[in-house]
Amino acid sequence: MLRFLDEEYLAFLKAEFPETISTQGRVHLGADHLPNKRFDTVVQGRASYDEGLRAGITSPYGHLREYVASRTLGASPDPHVEIIADGLVERVRALKAEEGGLDIYLCGGSRIAGELFDEIDELVIKSYPIVYGMGMPMFTTGLDIKEFTLDGVRTFANGVVVRTYTRKR
Repeated sequence: MLRFLDEEYLAFLKAEFPETISTQGRVHLGADHLPNKRFDTVVQGRASYDEGLRAGITSPYGHLREYVASRTLGASPDPHVEIIADGLVERVRALKAEEGGLDIYLCGGSRIAGELFDEIDELVIKSYPIVYGMGMPMFTTGLDIKEFTLDGVRTFANGVVVRTYTRKR
């Protein structure tokens, strides 16, 4: 959603979520000097990872530990990227159990979000003032109803809205 990346929204991303900007984007936007604030690990779905691969980018988040959930990718095209073919939930639980460090950023599609739903502690939902046909689901698996608590809403002059929710446990 580059067309919504105006000065105000970019300042917010740099201040609150700099590590969610790809390594190449960080360089282009002059944010590559910023430390990771919230995340030190990213888990991506195959479709998200393929976007970078098509552009020749094998490590889109080189400033984070990178994992790609894929049963079909095979060997990783980059030594910095670990492929998780099986046991995704168990692997993410092990990562969450590690001492120290920061949180895990889920940069994936609705299928892995559904598979990892019980491991998701916080939702940061960025909404843009644009409609793509019928829209994209957040989760594509059958889920029990789970409650989240609204922690904050940030609106921007360009129409972007960022809502943050924490899971009720």
